Amino acid sequence: MSRLESFIRRVSAQRDCLNHAVAIIKDKPGSVLELGLGNGRTFDHLRSLMPERHIYVFDRHVKAHPDCIPDSDHMIVGDFLETVPVALEKMTEKAVLAHCDIGSGDKAASMALAHALGASLPNLLNPGAIIVSDQPFEVRVWQSIPLPEGVAEGRYHIYRQM
Repeated sequence: MSRLESFIRRVSAQRDCLNHAVAIIKDKPGSVLELGLGNGRTFDHLRSLMPERHIYVFDRHVKAHPDCIPDSDHMIVGDFLETVPVALEKMTEKAVLAHCDIGSGDKAASMALAHALGASLPNLLNPGAIIVSDQPFEVRVWQSIPLPEGVAEGRYHIYRQM
C-alpha cells in the first residue's frame, strides 16, 4: 500500500470513528477534548458537528491554519503530561468525548504517552464518555467498543469510560 493510500485510510477511519462517537454522545451533556491540534482539521470537524459544545484543545505548539485555532479560553498549550492533569481548572464541565490524536511516528514514544495519559485523562471525563484514539490504551475504567463498519481493527480505537 502506498503512503498516500495509507494516509487516506487513516483519515477516513478517523472521520468515521469521530462521526460514530458524536452520534453516541449526542444527547449526553459534557464538553469535548481534542488532544493534538496539529493542522486543526479534526478540531474543525468536531466543531462543525457540535457547535454548541465547549471543545478544549491541547497541543505542545499551535501550528494550525488560523481558521482552525480555538480561542484562548479553549486552547491549552504545553506538554500533555503537564496540561492534562490540571485541565479541570480551566474546563467548565467534564468531557463526554475525547479525541486523542497523539501518535508521533515513534511507536515506543506514542505507546509511552498513551500509557502516561491513561493515569490522568479519565479524571477529565464523565461516566459513559467516549474516547477515540489513534493509539491503543489500557485503562482500567475504559471498555473497548466496536469500531464503525469499514474501519479495520487496530487502525483506530474507541473506548467508553465506565
